[in-house]
Amino acid sequence: MKSSIYGISFFFLFCIFPLVSGQLASNQSNTMITVSHQLANSSWNVEQNPCLWVGVTCNAPHNDSILSLSLSGFGLSNSSFLPLLCQINSLQSLDFSSNLFNSIPVEFFNTCGEIDGLKSLNFSKNKLVGSLPTFQKFVGLESLDLSFNSLNGSIDSQLNGFSALKSLNLSFNSFTGSVPSRLGKSRVLEQLELSMNSFTGEIASEIGEHGNLIKIDLSGNHLNGLIPESFVNLTKLETLILSSNQLHGAIPAGLLGITTLQRFSANQNNFVGLPSTNTSMSLKILDLSYNKITGRILPQLLLGSNLQTVDLSYNMLTGPVPVTISSSLVRLRLGSNNLSGPIPSTSFVSSPNLTYLELDNNSLTGTIPPQIGSNPNLALLNLAQNKLNGTLPDELLNLTQLEVLKLQLNELSGEIPNQIGRLNMLSVLNISWNSLNGIIPPSISNCGKLINLNLQNNGLTGLIPDAIGNLKFLLELRLGENKLHGGIPDMPQKLQISLNLSFNNFDGPIPKTLSQLNDLEVLDLSNNSFSGEVPDFLGTLPSLSQLVLSNNQLYGVLPQFKRNVSVNIDGNPQLRRTQDNPPVLSKKGKSVGVTIVITFAAAVLAVVVVAIVFLLISRRLSKVNEEQLQSLEVLSPPRVIQGNMLTANGVHRSNIDFTKAMEAVASPANIVLKTRFSTYYKAMMPSGASYYVKKLNWSDKIFQLGSPDKFEQEIEALGKLSNSNIMIPLAYVLTVDSAYLFYEFSPKGTLYDILHGSLKSSLDWASRYSIAVGVAQGLAFLHGCTSSPILLIDLSSRSIMLKSLKEPQVGDIELCKVIDPSKSNGSLSTVAGSVGYIPPEYAYTMRVTMAGNVYSFGVVLLELLTGKAAVSEGTELAKWVLSNSVRPNKLDHILDFSISRTSLVVRNQMLAVLKVALACVSGTPESRPKMKSVLRMILNVR
Repeated sequence: MKSSIYGISFFFLFCIFPLVSGQLASNQSNTMITVSHQLANSSWNVEQNPCLWVGVTCNAPHNDSILSLSLSGFGLSNSSFLPLLCQINSLQSLDFSSNLFNSIPVEFFNTCGEIDGLKSLNFSKNKLVGSLPTFQKFVGLESLDLSFNSLNGSIDSQLNGFSALKSLNLSFNSFTGSVPSRLGKSRVLEQLELSMNSFTGEIASEIGEHGNLIKIDLSGNHLNGLIPESFVNLTKLETLILSSNQLHGAIPAGLLGITTLQRFSANQNNFVGLPSTNTSMSLKILDLSYNKITGRILPQLLLGSNLQTVDLSYNMLTGPVPVTISSSLVRLRLGSNNLSGPIPSTSFVSSPNLTYLELDNNSLTGTIPPQIGSNPNLALLNLAQNKLNGTLPDELLNLTQLEVLKLQLNELSGEIPNQIGRLNMLSVLNISWNSLNGIIPPSISNCGKLINLNLQNNGLTGLIPDAIGNLKFLLELRLGENKLHGGIPDMPQKLQISLNLSFNNFDGPIPKTLSQLNDLEVLDLSNNSFSGEVPDFLGTLPSLSQLVLSNNQLYGVLPQFKRNVSVNIDGNPQLRRTQDNPPVLSKKGKSVGVTIVITFAAAVLAVVVVAIVFLLISRRLSKVNEEQLQSLEVLSPPRVIQGNMLTANGVHRSNIDFTKAMEAVASPANIVLKTRFSTYYKAMMPSGASYYVKKLNWSDKIFQLGSPDKFEQEIEALGKLSNSNIMIPLAYVLTVDSAYLFYEFSPKGTLYDILHGSLKSSLDWASRYSIAVGVAQGLAFLHGCTSSPILLIDLSSRSIMLKSLKEPQVGDIELCKVIDPSKSNGSLSTVAGSVGYIPPEYAYTMRVTMAGNVYSFGVVLLELLTGKAAVSEGTELAKWVLSNSVRPNKLDHILDFSISRTSLVVRNQMLAVLKVALACVSGTPESRPKMKSVLRMILNVR
């Protein structure tokens, strides 16, 4: 396929544009022809002037010499041809990025170093291993990029030979030892990027002597010590990134006063103090979150005229919120500190650009200032978990661009404004755990984009508005612990996370309006006055995992539920489960006679016989219903339109039989797993080998399968991947209405089945750690793919298969290629993954990101550490852990005690992995580490 693309590119260049003038020097032409013969995948036409070839740039208009070569993304793995290119002594730039090289010949450095005019060398995004080469020549080289490889070892004198180097990028490798301080003879360096390595020790003060530095990025290492005072002398510095290290102490006075500085990010360190000098007027981004900074926020810190983002969250700051802030601020995050006093009304009047305001988890008092309503662009307002009182000001309704409003865990009173529906852009509304009263305004149904609505634990009265069902995108509705009564209207059919109506005054039978909630996972009707029998439809809700009916007035026999559904019926004395023993006869009736007892026993025996027959039939019917089949008969095998092998493995190619596979998928008895997007079948081949055959519904509009050619291209590209921790497609079959993908069979099933099932005890810490490492390796591989990162739409413990208890494989990697989010009718639940694993930012964006994948992986880590499911009793695991991790002495209680008690070593390792997990589930995407860094941190635990 790549060859055809290059062929088309050549045709376009050759036929549309005029022929180049002049003739390339014969020695350079001969060199290029020799190179073209060595590149098996090349589409270069040796009959034409090489100046016309894709990736070749000559010196126009004469075109008698080659200035640059760009072989980026050519899929090259054999680097033996590289020294040949060094014969072209006119070269100024060489770009070999995004290939598969694992080494560079030594001869290349010896010969290409002789080219005085060579200014740029790029080997980024390859698979280079070993130590950093020594650059003894390359006197004219200005830019060197070796990022996104696997280079290791320390850096000492390898860079000494450079005299013109302006840009050095060694980020995303595995370098160790100290950060290099000898960065060329002439100290003309402008860009220094060493992020995401394993550098240790202190930052050398000599770096501050490179006075031309414009950018320094040392993030994602293991650096400690202080920021060198010499950095204050970098008068041209525009960007300084020191995030995710172990730096400590105070930030040097004068650092933020560098007049050119535009970005300073030092989050996730151990800094304790803020600089006391005025902030540079050039500063746009300041991120010092997740440190240990104490003291007050000095007013001048937030007054920079160009300041756009300030993040001081998760520190130990005290005192009031500054009265005046910069009019250019777009995002202000001061949450999770110890700030006190009222929210100053003047702070936000003159901030027309303010879009994100987060003051949550502090000790702020007083009322919500009405002046906040004067910010026309405010999209997120988070004042949760403070000590705010008073009523909700009507001025909040002026925030017509507001998407997220979080006011929970305060002391607010009064009523919800009648015109709350004016906030029709809201996706998240949480006013729970306050003292609100009055009714739920019917106008709330005008908030048509709501995804999460939480009004729990207030004093709300009256009815649930009938129009609540119009909230067609709502995933979670929590109305528990109020004083609501009356009937339960039709609910939004997309409810998925939870419907909580507990601790209210609802009565009568459980309404049939709940029967349409096919996506709902948690339903809590506890502590009401519901009466009558539990309706059968609750047992058939396909996605239900937890049902809480405790403390009502229900009676009769509980319907059959699937094995994975947890049902709580405590506090209903007349309600019993089907497997409960019948009531025991009282001793008082014993004197009636033996005849009655014998008659009763015979009747019971007859009932048991009938029940067994009925149970066998009902189980079969239940299975059929669960799989949404219309008949018990095995269907005819799907007709194969096209079937192709993807794997080069001879064993798989000889084992896989498309005809047998289609016979297997015709029988529902072969279904082993159903996920949100696909169905897995177990197919036994004539050889006796088993495979997964995954069905994708061709007719489902969210799948981009309308073009078989595009589907084939995407799947064939995935079939070329090689990683033991990834489920890579081995073959595929296309039928009239479906696509089927073939995978190696995983005997242990999913991680969810093992971790939360009967075999949980078999997962010791060694197994859980191995699974964590394996999944991290798989994700780091997918995120680092040379062509473009492969993102996961639905990463969860259900999408991780286990070949053994220590060999995980990440599945569903093809979904990002074949699912079209724009065709989901805006339903976030269709494409955003499974409940409990969805990162908070997906509440207001449909874009799947690497940071989102990191969040989902963090939840998987928490499952391994706690033994709990991603959602338990309506509460997401990540939220529960974050709320319990605020106090360090509570960390032990988070861990699965049956594992952590094994030994002190195990406990300490689990606590270390817990810190990694907490970083992964950080509330903001920017503060989460990259997957490669996550993998490194987990590996360093042992």
